[in-house]
Amino acid sequence: MAETRSFRQRLLAGDKLVGTFLKTPTSHATEIVAGLGFDFVVIDQEHAPFDRTTTDIALMAARGSNIPALVRVSGPDTILSVLDCGATGILVPHVASADYAREVAALCRYRNGRRGYATSTRAGGYTAVPMWQHIRASDDTVTVIAQIEDPEALDRIDTIAAVEGIDSLFIGRGDLTAAFGDETPNPPAIRAAVETITAAARKANKPVSVYVGGRPEAEWLQSQGATTFILNSDQGFLRQAATRGLAEMREVLG
Repeated sequence: MAETRSFRQRLLAGDKLVGTFLKTPTSHATEIVAGLGFDFVVIDQEHAPFDRTTTDIALMAARGSNIPALVRVSGPDTILSVLDCGATGILVPHVASADYAREVAALCRYRNGRRGYATSTRAGGYTAVPMWQHIRASDDTVTVIAQIEDPEALDRIDTIAAVEGIDSLFIGRGDLTAAFGDETPNPPAIRAAVETITAAARKANKPVSVYVGGRPEAEWLQSQGATTFILNSDQGFLRQAATRGLAEMREVLG
């Protein structure tokens, strides 16, 4: 039987991966998305009401459903807790310097890093996993994705991309669009930012991760070199399906 590759191995190999954001702090969306065949989920602590307990529940559901689960952390202070709870990795907002990139990468690694050690956690099998087995497995598989979403990060993008331990660059087009303040559709500055980030990723041999709302964005960003796609969210899918269902009923009822 062929060895199953980890999410990190697939990401670094440039496999085409599709996940979605989880915004609703329950276990149910995780289970539903896993059953549909998505490659991964991203639990959103930054812009959704996930606390440590609800994050733990969503991660338990992910493990039970056999789907990799990243957490978009609210900041470096939550990195240890989500890794202890069994997160596959983290998506870190506002990585705007190489120093900060090195800090978050170190917080995810035991060897040559600063991750606090424990095997009394889900990640450590509640003490069932021997110490060095846990350390090796964690250091090999925990995924670290840096979200590039600040204009100042664009001036430092080559040094950020080159940081050891940063596995992928995530292009935060929403925050960049807000920061540049151009209200026109498809702002030239954002297209230029995408090209700048993807060029730095190619130079550093790092995969590019992106958020997409649908096919047109996905086609464009794939042409720019993106390989990991976060499609919509559980809330977005709920709104789309509810809107479509209600429109059909209004049509039936006249």
